[in-house]
Amino acid sequence: MRHKFEENSEIDPADPVVVVQAASETGAVPDLLAYLDRYAATQPGMIAVKTPDRLVMVKVATIISAEIQTATLLLYTTSGVVTTKEPLRHLLQRLANPNFVQVSRHSVLNLDHLQSLEDSFSGSMTATLTAKVKTDVSRKYVKGLMQRLGI
Repeated sequence: MRHKFEENSEIDPADPVVVVQAASETGAVPDLLAYLDRYAATQPGMIAVKTPDRLVMVKVATIISAEIQTATLLLYTTSGVVTTKEPLRHLLQRLANPNFVQVSRHSVLNLDHLQSLEDSFSGSMTATLTAKVKTDVSRKYVKGLMQRLGI
């Protein structure tokens, strides 16, 4: 892959324009475009989580996984579990971080904390994460997880 810089005084210096040229949108092009999208998105270093009795500030890097259990969101962190009533999809939107991957309808994990994957029954897998946290990877989400891992 080659790259070059072209100066254009008509473009706002605070909002550069990036053009990706290729014969077709295949190969490395989709990955490059996704990388540019992630680069442009602002990723919070910390998020506020409303618990039943207080507001807790959680560092995104410390989040191991998140899981819905009977309408309660359990946020597993390196320092413990934080509970809230926030929907999982809303948490994912607030995180805006490509390291968080949905692995089932009710669970997401942080790839930075993934230690191993083991085959489970009927095409599913079990993910082992930091702090001995385990979560099931639904067979519907296995292929997407493998792609994110580059396998």
